[in-house]
Amino acid sequence: MSVAAFIASQRTEHDVPHALACRALGVSQSWFYKWRDRPPTPRQDRRVRLADAVRKVFDDSGGTYGSPRVGDELREQGWQVSDNTVAQVMAELGLVGRAKRRRRSLTRQGRRPAAPDLIKRRFTAPAPDVAWCGDMTEIATDEGKLYLATVIDLYSRRILGYAMGAQHDAGLVVAALNMAAVTRGGDVADVIFHSDRGSEYTSAEFARACARWKVRQSMGRVGSCFDNAVAEATFSTIKVEYVHRRQFRTRTEARLKIATWITDFYNRRRRHSVCDGRSPIDYERSAVQALEAQAA
Repeated sequence: MSVAAFIASQRTEHDVPHALACRALGVSQSWFYKWRDRPPTPRQDRRVRLADAVRKVFDDSGGTYGSPRVGDELREQGWQVSDNTVAQVMAELGLVGRAKRRRRSLTRQGRRPAAPDLIKRRFTAPAPDVAWCGDMTEIATDEGKLYLATVIDLYSRRILGYAMGAQHDAGLVVAALNMAAVTRGGDVADVIFHSDRGSEYTSAEFARACARWKVRQSMGRVGSCFDNAVAEATFSTIKVEYVHRRQFRTRTEARLKIATWITDFYNRRRRHSVCDGRSPIDYERSAVQALEAQAA
């Protein structure tokens, strides 16, 4: 901070008169007022505009983006700015991205035989609809717990299917799988669906749903969250970036707002590192365009 800026800050922050601050620092008031009244330099003007742009991107993300994602968004808008500069601006503005919380597992070991592990912690896929994963979590509301089941494409991290209800049972995970299949137009034969060994996923009802869509089941080991790491990470994102920032009065309110956030923000606009800083839907669209270009 310059001497003149320090004098100005004393008046703003501590109500110290400019004349007193100038005398204490041994500078003339005329010099200070000349500094204060001068027009902003191009660099200062750019910094102000950058700060406004950073705040808008941060606010549009629901207050969840850190400097790398804010930087990606700004560069897409045409700004030439580094992540370090964005981090400095965010620090000056007091903008802090999400902080993680530990998630409690809902997994209850099923009695039916488990499917083999076809993923083996390889949480990537060469194209959409090669491998999916899913899990369940609970969300607190004033009315009681709400349970959320998801189906996620391992290629793009897009949430293809989700279902919410007051009970965590086989019907919930079946509904999420059905939504995912319908989202993909019903042609999902031979897709791998990976989950934990919870009773909902080892149930006969879920096995019948997988057979109906010709989806191959895969399951991780008992008690190992790392065997379904993408599903765990997705729930961390949903909770920290959205759920933990709100209080839901009823299950219906939570269901509607979470579904809207998943559909409108998470899938369409939220930037993911695994998607090269793009949203899941944009990432899938670019993959389709690349395949069409190769075929042309």
